[in-house]
Amino acid sequence: MKAHIQQLLEQAIVCLIKQKIIPADIQPRINIDRTKDKSHGDYANNLALMLAKPAKQNPRHLAELIVANMPESELVIKMEIAGPGFINFFINPNFLEKQIDSAYSNEKLNLSAEANPQTIVIDYSSPNLAKEMHVGHLRSSIIGDAVARTLEFQGNKVIRQNHVGDWGTQFGMLLAYMEELRAKGQPIENNLANLEVFYRAAKARFDESEDFATRARHLVVELQGGNKECLKLWAQFNETSLSHCQETYQRLGVSLTRADVRGESSYNDQLAVIVADLDKQGLLQESQGAKCVFLDNFKNKEGDPLPVIIQKKDGGFLYATSDLAAMRYRQNELHADRMLYFVDARQGLHFQQVFEVARSAGFVNDKTSLEHMPFGTVMGEDGRPFKTRSGSVAKLADLLTEAEVRAYELVKEKNKEMPEQELRHIASVVGISSVKYADLSKNRSSDYTFSFDSMLSFEGNTAPYLLYAYTRVVSIFNKAGIEMDSVTAAVSLSEEKEIDLANKLIQFNEIINQVAKQGMPHFLCSYLFELAGLFSSFYEACPILIAETETQKQSRLKLAGLTAKTLKQGLSLLGINTLERM
Repeated sequence: MKAHIQQLLEQAIVCLIKQKIIPADIQPRINIDRTKDKSHGDYANNLALMLAKPAKQNPRHLAELIVANMPESELVIKMEIAGPGFINFFINPNFLEKQIDSAYSNEKLNLSAEANPQTIVIDYSSPNLAKEMHVGHLRSSIIGDAVARTLEFQGNKVIRQNHVGDWGTQFGMLLAYMEELRAKGQPIENNLANLEVFYRAAKARFDESEDFATRARHLVVELQGGNKECLKLWAQFNETSLSHCQETYQRLGVSLTRADVRGESSYNDQLAVIVADLDKQGLLQESQGAKCVFLDNFKNKEGDPLPVIIQKKDGGFLYATSDLAAMRYRQNELHADRMLYFVDARQGLHFQQVFEVARSAGFVNDKTSLEHMPFGTVMGEDGRPFKTRSGSVAKLADLLTEAEVRAYELVKEKNKEMPEQELRHIASVVGISSVKYADLSKNRSSDYTFSFDSMLSFEGNTAPYLLYAYTRVVSIFNKAGIEMDSVTAAVSLSEEKEIDLANKLIQFNEIINQVAKQGMPHFLCSYLFELAGLFSSFYEACPILIAETETQKQSRLKLAGLTAKTLKQGLSLLGINTLERM
């Protein structure tokens, strides 16, 4: 609807330019806002106030001219001028009715087809395979996944890339420890069952024995040089570690698969090529033995350009080198129109620099959008980065288990007679959904506080509240004895609460576009929460099953059905499953 009103205003501006009321060189940015007070209409615009000075017009008079030159539309039933020159738009209930009828019977709820579908490469999750996934991997995994699902839903071609940390100095330490175990006749597989314990044991050996540390450093060189025995041990470790990751993704409902894994090691044979190409283009400079790119846009406190180190003095490569290789691959082989990186905010400078190097070197063309989608830190209730009671980093698998246990206790308390198997299923959905939604509902650029009590609450903007809202609609159709898709009568809107709910339902398209454009799932969470609240108000004010007439009953059932479909689809885009009862 916003886009349609924007088009109407654009046409009015063209008319006023032709009439020489508005200067021809004016290209105003037209913003359409939703009104907070419904007595002021559904939408408002301040275009007249923006253009009054260049047009040398009284803003209110200019607003009158804009309204007079607006083409007719079935969407807008009337327009009013408020205050110094705001234009308020009132949506035609007949238009709402048609939109509700259409969305109800449409598989994608009337989502507008993407006019120009893009190929969008999304880099997310990216755990370090040397350790088990911890709470720090939660945000990247679920925020990136929600945006990937949303962009796919729009009709874009989405290519997921799990850029796992499967290369580097820590693997020398792990390989050396695997060698020691094998020499002692201990089966490596048993020791790898708990990656966190295995990593700590290897690190302890590295710290306590200089001979072990020397051997570990040597094995890094051997690994990067293609030593077959090293590669065999490395592959064995990675296989176990990736299996752990995949188990976590499946529990979380994250759509990453093994086919999406393209780790740092994938680009190993391209790193020397990247260095050579940068050198050939005159972008490389030597600084203290290292090969660097200096960018004028990035300077230290003294005003000297900051280096982007491409190759260290000892010949080793850094994250920047593999990121540049990945960008070139994603451009040339995957043909990306957009590249989105869901990596925490602390890596902001790194991405700004490598994006500029990639552009300067021609690894990425000017038309391709490079976007770092930063997110904040998961904090504990003490205001510090979230850790376990023992002070160690919280393993993600353990958090999910605790969430399921807490959810089980909560659900069992409310449903003492429910069969055990159903209790377990509901607890799993509620527990995992609560962890995910608590994160997704926050602005990703901010830190957020991890609290089981808050996320498992049935009140406020939480997963349990939304899951319950969906089951509430399902129960209405169960009581009516009809299928949710079977309502054929047309919607008729007469009550205020019906119109409010209908207005919110047809905003779905607008919200999806906003999430896709900005990579912000919390917009969708807020929308679903508001939708559930409006349905509750509608349900209390407008009886459904005991409506005054059959026509009214069918109309309200359709509104309820579309609410349930929208909640289910919205939660699905967030990677959250719904329940038929709780």
